[in-house]
Amino acid sequence: MTTSQTYHIPVMLNECLNYLNIQPDGIYVDVTFGGGGHSRAILEKLSEKGKLFAFDQDKDAQKNIINDERFTFIPHNFAFIAQWLHYYKVYKVNGILADLGVSLHQFQTPERGFSYRYNYPLDMRMNQQQKLTARDVVNDYSVQQLENIFKEYGDLPNAKKIAHLIQEYRFHQPIETTFDLVKAVKPVLPKVNDYPILSRIFQAIRIEVNKEIENLKSFLNQTYDLLEHKGRLVVLTYHSLEDKIVKHFMIHGHTDKTLTPDPIYGTIQYPFNNLTKKPIEATEEEIKRNPQSRSAKLRAVEKV
Repeated sequence: MTTSQTYHIPVMLNECLNYLNIQPDGIYVDVTFGGGGHSRAILEKLSEKGKLFAFDQDKDAQKNIINDERFTFIPHNFAFIAQWLHYYKVYKVNGILADLGVSLHQFQTPERGFSYRYNYPLDMRMNQQQKLTARDVVNDYSVQQLENIFKEYGDLPNAKKIAHLIQEYRFHQPIETTFDLVKAVKPVLPKVNDYPILSRIFQAIRIEVNKEIENLKSFLNQTYDLLEHKGRLVVLTYHSLEDKIVKHFMIHGHTDKTLTPDPIYGTIQYPFNNLTKKPIEATEEEIKRNPQSRSAKLRAVEKV
C-alpha cells in the first residue's frame, strides 16, 4: 500500500519551512504536491484563515489529497500557476514552494517506465493523459534531435554515439521497453557501474517527454507577479540544468533575460533578495535516511 511517505519523502522539510517564513494567515502554494509531505507541514503552521494551494498533474498524487478546508488541490501542471490561482480569485501569495524531484512512487512503479531497473514499456509521462511518451521519443525523433536531448538534458559527452546506437537498434526493431533501450545503448556503458550513464540517458528522455525545462521556465516567470512584497520563493533542484535556470531567475527575475544598469544612474534594481548565497544541501543524516536528497539543492529568495 502506498502512503504519502512512501510515495515521496519530503526533502529538506525543515529548511523549506524555515525559508518560506510562513505567516499563519498567509496564502501559500506547493506546486509539486506528490505525497503531500511538504503540504502537510505547511498546513500545520497555518491558522484557520491561512490557505494552501497545491499543484500536481500526476493522477496518482490525487490519492494523497488532504482533507482540510484550508487546502485546495489543482490537478494541473505548475506551468499554468497564474491561470489557476486567478481562477480561484487568488492574485497574490505569501510563498511558493517547488520540489522538482521525480517522486519515489514514480520510480518504483514499474509500469510507469521511469526506471531502467524494471522491464516495462517506455512511458515516463508525469501527466498520463498526454500523448507523447518515451517510446515516441526514442523511435520517432531524428538522430540530431536525440543528440541534442542527450547533450542538453543529460550533459552526456558521447551524446552523438548514443543517438546513433538508438538509430541502429530501431532500424531492426522498435525500442518498446526500458530493457530494449538499455540494450540499444549498451556499447557506451561501462562494464562496472553503469548507473551514472543510464541515469543521465533516462533523465534526458524524461525531461523531453514532460517538457520539464519549458514548464519550469514558464512557472518561474510567473512567480514574481504572484508574490506579495517580501513573499518567498523556495525551489529544490536535482540536476545542474535546473539549478542553473533557477539561479539565473533568482538573480534577474526572468529565465531568459538579464538585468542591465539604469541608463541614468548606472545602478541595477534586483527583483529579489537572495536568501541563499550558496545552495543549501541535505545533511549526511538526511541523505542516509533518504538517498534521493543527495543531489538536492535548495535556493530561496524574497521579493523586494
